[in-house]
This record gives sequence, C-alpha cells and structure tokens, in this order.
Amino acid sequence: MIASTAKHKSCLRVLFVSHTYVVGVNQGKLDAIASQDEVEVSLLAPKRWKAVQWNKILEIENPYPRVQLYPNRVLFSGKAGAYVYSPLAILRASLDFRPDIIQVEQEVFSLSGFEVALFSRLLNKPLVFFGWENMDRKLSWFRRWIRKFILNTTKSIIAGNCEGAELVKKWGYSGSVEVMPQMGVDTQLFTPREKKLPDISNPKLVNSKLKKSEFCIGFLGRLSYHKGIDILIDAARLLRDRGYTFKIRLCGTGSDKPKFVEQAQKLGLDKFIIWQDGVRHDEVPMEICRFDVLVLPSRTVETWKEQFGHVLIEAMATGIPVVGSTCGEIPNVIGRKDLVFPEGNAQELAAILMRLISQPSWYAEVADYSLKRVHQHYSHERIAQRLIELWRNILEGDGKNDDRNDDNSKPIEQDLSEGSFSSTSSSTSKGYFPNIPYII
Repeated sequence: MIASTAKHKSCLRVLFVSHTYVVGVNQGKLDAIASQDEVEVSLLAPKRWKAVQWNKILEIENPYPRVQLYPNRVLFSGKAGAYVYSPLAILRASLDFRPDIIQVEQEVFSLSGFEVALFSRLLNKPLVFFGWENMDRKLSWFRRWIRKFILNTTKSIIAGNCEGAELVKKWGYSGSVEVMPQMGVDTQLFTPREKKLPDISNPKLVNSKLKKSEFCIGFLGRLSYHKGIDILIDAARLLRDRGYTFKIRLCGTGSDKPKFVEQAQKLGLDKFIIWQDGVRHDEVPMEICRFDVLVLPSRTVETWKEQFGHVLIEAMATGIPVVGSTCGEIPNVIGRKDLVFPEGNAQELAAILMRLISQPSWYAEVADYSLKRVHQHYSHERIAQRLIELWRNILEGDGKNDDRNDDNSKPIEQDLSEGSFSSTSSSTSKGYFPNIPYII
C-alpha cells in the first residue's frame, strides 16, 4: 500500500477522452502507456457507441485492468463530431482521477472536444488534442468558433498525418504540432508467419515468372469506390495477360461490391478473385497471414482521402510487403517510393506486383523492411514513448501554446527514395471510420 501511494503521488496521470477506445483492442496503446512505472492512465469514453455504418451498438470493453475506465452515456451516439457527454461526467472523471494532463482524441471542431477544452480551462489542466482531419472542409460559423476556442486552449496538437499538421497551422495554430499515429499496432497479436517467398524455380513456368503456389494479393477494408478496388481488378487483368499465377483475396463488404463483381466477371477474372466477407477484429491477424502482399489502392474523392491506412502497419507487423497508392498519407506510412504507385494507375500497380512475384530476393528485402519499420515506428510501445516525452515537455513548459513555431510543428518530411526512410516522427493510425476496426 505504501508503494502504491508513493506511485500515486509521483506518477504522471493522463486522462484520455475518446470514443475510439470503446473497442477493447484499441486500448492496447493505453495499456502500453500504463505499463510504464511513471504513468497512470484513465479513459473517459461512451458507455455505448452506435457504429452507424454497420448498424451495430458497441458496449465499452475493459480488457486492460491497468486502464481506469469512466464509461458514461452520451447524447447523439454514433456522430463523431456531434456527440456530447454530460458535463457532470467530465467533472467527475477530472476530480476523481486528478489528471496532470488531458488528451482528447477528437477533431478540433467537435462538440465533445469543446466540452473538455472548456473544463480544462476551468480546472487549469493542460490539454493535448489528436485529430485526423486532412481536408480543409467548409464549416459553419459555430464549428469555426469551436475550432478557434480549442486551438487557443490546447498546449499541443498531434496530427495523424502530415497534411493534418499543415492544416492546423493554416487554421492559425502556433503551438507545438507533432505528427504521430493515434495508435500503433500490437506486435504480440500481429506477428510474422513462417516465411513464404515466391518460388520461381520451376523451369516450366512461363518466362520464369510464375511460382508453384499461387501468389496471394490481399486487401482488407470496405469495398468502396474510394478504396480503389476497381484499380486492383484492372491490375489483376494485366497480371493474368502476362501469364502470372496469383489469387486476389478481397476481405470486406460495401455498397459498391456488386459493381466490382460485375467488373471482374466482364474481364474474365472470376477464378482469380476470392470474395471474403467482413472479418472480425480477432480474425484479422490470421486473415492477413494468408496474404503474400497487402495492397491499399485508395483514390482521392471530393470529400475524402486516406488519412492513414492502419491495415498497412498491421500487415507490416506480420512481415509481408505492403503496396499503396499516393492517396493521402499512404506514401508516408509505407516510406518507400518503390512500393508506392500513382493513385488510379493500374499499370504501375501491376508492375510492382510483377516484381514482387518474379524477384524473390527483392520480395525478401521489402518484407524485412516492413517488419523493421513497424517495430521502429509503429508499435504501441513506440507510440507510448513518444507520448510520454511530449507530455513531460508540456508539463516542463516546453509545449505551451505561444507565438513560436518549434521544429516539431513542421510536417514530417519522408525520404521516399527506393529502399530508404528517414524520419524522427512517423505518422500513422486509421484511415477509416474513427477506429472501430474490422467491422467491415
């Protein structure tokens, strides 16, 4: 009891506020932080959350006893920017847990974010905001006023992508800005499978390009136009016409699926594509291990571009190559120019896939790169280290919302030359509906 009391007095105490962590697997980051001797973590989150896209009510989960939960009912559940807590719920959590710092993981124009910012001022608690927004959308005057209030309140902003970091500066924020994933990946859950490299040793294979077993090209996400499934199907036609043996495994559901099925049928690709329905979050590691490569061929549309693409780092953690388009944050997540193709360009995508199939040594190189990169930049533990460092700096007075712009406020420049990566601040997390994972 004495040791516990001493820890209580000396620890850095952080209160997280976000609906993201209703799903237990997402709390892995919080547990990684709480596992540090000098930090205690609590979470204020909705008791129930309506996943509107899937018409599903999610009950808050509690898989990590080190994370102290404050579950509360909210109004307008399911509306990420509009839901609100009872003011008493925020006050009770703040007074009971007595945090040294509060971290809100909502956009800076959200109503719940405004509530917490107001209480942080009243209680004189330093505030940090995390947000994904990477498009300068037209907002009502009220939302713009909320955004200004929050930007004038928060000590630091964490942007989930480089474009988001640029946006908050454009909106007038002059404090410290970090580019960092909302969460990393659980490297105990997503682990390398037995190595499976393309085999081109059979002399009967056409042009020495094929392998004995079918090369599996995987996608996991919503089957929607903006995810570029049609581009992957077009690339499959090119692979077939060049005589490659492969399968494409499409894991997910979506309103555009019938269009993609029709496209594949017209191109005569039925036998090359496996249509796998939605995958539960606990099944995702096993599903990804079926892949030889994961492809994220997203395209920019008027109201959306890829904010991160969390499935990329999950696949990287299993030790397979990942290939993605130039949409949004994808190139920065992958970090290699030779694994990125111009969005919408099926020919360039096919060329990368052909190289992965026909050059086992290069496949092995990029697979090894994926695994090293995820452990260096995207694990829960690495994100925990960066957050703790940020909070310590704020509490020491280095992260105040003043009129200066320090080096961390600059968007991260990635070296995208072939086989290279240079960054001290990597950027990630989820480019889909606020981090309710895998309910596709």
